[in-house]
Amino acid sequence: MKVTTCLAVLLSSSLSLAAAPATPAAKSANEFLKLFDSLYVGLIRVSQEAQWSASTDVSDAHEGERTAANTALAVFSGDKVVIDTCRALLAHRKELPPIVARELDKILLGAAEGPGTIPDVVKARVAAESRQSSTMDGFTYKLDGKPVTANDIDDILQKSTDLELRKRAWEASKQIGAPLKAGLATLQTLRNQVARELKHADYFALQVADYDMTDAEMMTMLDGFLADARPMFLKMHAWVREKLAARYKQPVPKLIPAHWINNRWSQEWLGVAEGSVDLDPLFKDKKPEWIVQSAERFWVSLGFPPLPKTFWERSDMYPVAAGSKRKKNSHASCWHIDLNEDIRSLMSVKNNGWWFRTAHHELGHAYYFMSYSRPEVPPMLRQGANRAMHEAMGDLAAIAASQPSYLKAVGVLPESTKIDERANLLNEALDAAIPFMGWSAGTMAHWEHDVYAKDLPPAEWQKRWWEYVAKYQGVAPPSDRSQLPDACDACTKTHINDLPAQYYNYSLSTVIKYQLHDHICRKILKQDPHSCNYFGHKEVGDFLRSIMKQGATRPWRVVLKEATGEPLSTRAMLDYFAPLNAWFDEQLKGKTIGW
Repeated sequence: MKVTTCLAVLLSSSLSLAAAPATPAAKSANEFLKLFDSLYVGLIRVSQEAQWSASTDVSDAHEGERTAANTALAVFSGDKVVIDTCRALLAHRKELPPIVARELDKILLGAAEGPGTIPDVVKARVAAESRQSSTMDGFTYKLDGKPVTANDIDDILQKSTDLELRKRAWEASKQIGAPLKAGLATLQTLRNQVARELKHADYFALQVADYDMTDAEMMTMLDGFLADARPMFLKMHAWVREKLAARYKQPVPKLIPAHWINNRWSQEWLGVAEGSVDLDPLFKDKKPEWIVQSAERFWVSLGFPPLPKTFWERSDMYPVAAGSKRKKNSHASCWHIDLNEDIRSLMSVKNNGWWFRTAHHELGHAYYFMSYSRPEVPPMLRQGANRAMHEAMGDLAAIAASQPSYLKAVGVLPESTKIDERANLLNEALDAAIPFMGWSAGTMAHWEHDVYAKDLPPAEWQKRWWEYVAKYQGVAPPSDRSQLPDACDACTKTHINDLPAQYYNYSLSTVIKYQLHDHICRKILKQDPHSCNYFGHKEVGDFLRSIMKQGATRPWRVVLKEATGEPLSTRAMLDYFAPLNAWFDEQLKGKTIGW
């Protein structure tokens, strides 16, 4: 309490400064932001360190530290003086430099996450989120009565042809949902309370506001993405269910059973396209450390500097040793601890193709952090041009890491390997684009919109979830789960709990990454986007850095159009996969399309 009282006094002095009639608005804003930034950076580092410890070594002590640090950050960010000061300064927006007004806007959005006018609610939210994270981090899955990891479950779904084992593994992956449901119900109420305190319609609308959009505008955009991708998705769905029915010697279903698909949420449909290159055997003699180092070499080849020494010293990138009592979060992530040089990654890298792509992706975040961590970018604007742009940069590296030309250049794929280009393109569509749009713009976005914008009661969550999975993904559970009273299959997705109402980021990033890739290949390298190798081309690095270094200092739509010459559009993504259309038409003659 002494710390927060001291902060309030300091900020109050800035408020009086902002209100002084003889002081120009720009000078007042600069004085306020100088003080705010110095305090914010210190608190964000403490919060990030505490969250890092809690995610890499799950314990009650670390959960307590995370809760305390996040509470301190929330109290400061949402202080009434902060809110009043920003509003007073933004009343003179026309007198402020655009970058100053943007930082004040971001501060107000941050304040809306924990407004000081309702401290008890904010405190309860922070504590509830900490408990939710602790439950996720410390959960142990069990298969046939034995403890298994998320990686173990994924291995079964990716490799086993035993449908009964696949079903048990898939159902085991949903065990974590029940213990998370009550916590999410609490958070549904608390998150909406904090958002509505500063006049946002609901928590979903608050998150969308970071894109300078309303939630209605966002949902309209996402529905547009779905409509654009739908014709190809219907063909792909019809083809996949035929292939999987043959693989498992089952009748062809209308909806694809979820345990037939290699991903726990059916968000990616890998392993269906015959003739595509199976990368896993190519990494059997590689160490996990080599996987991460190769990702760094990719970015360095584009002209980016090596990662800081502290990255290698402080990151936690490999699986916990067998027999260790330590538990850590299993979701791959990259962290900007101090909004400056302290960058870390949390992964559980294994020597396979999925982790090869994932390591390239996560280091894309790291290099974005490094690019905008410069004096010209204020701490509150050390973010992506929008949240999706950060994911797009990582995904660009994942695209590049999958190109046969790159894999040959770095010695993973033998030069003599014959490539089935159609199979590779089909595999990429199944893995990273077309079914994923149904998942991200469809199931995830619409379910979370219902939870927050429509206050969907927890008793209806499970039923609504599987309605959307059927509608947008064409998938059904192995047996009816819609009426299970304690289940929350939506809760099994980490983002629902710790990055709520933001999964549309990945829909936008999918569209953006193909726009950027199309521009790089066609305009910069003069290569076919289907066989384009970025490796060693510093002009590609210059292009990416020109976007990255701006952080969030300018409107994202302006940044994207300046970079690619066109507004946000699915054009590049659909062009990229267009060669598959005629092949699907031939394969599906006489077959039923749709469900």
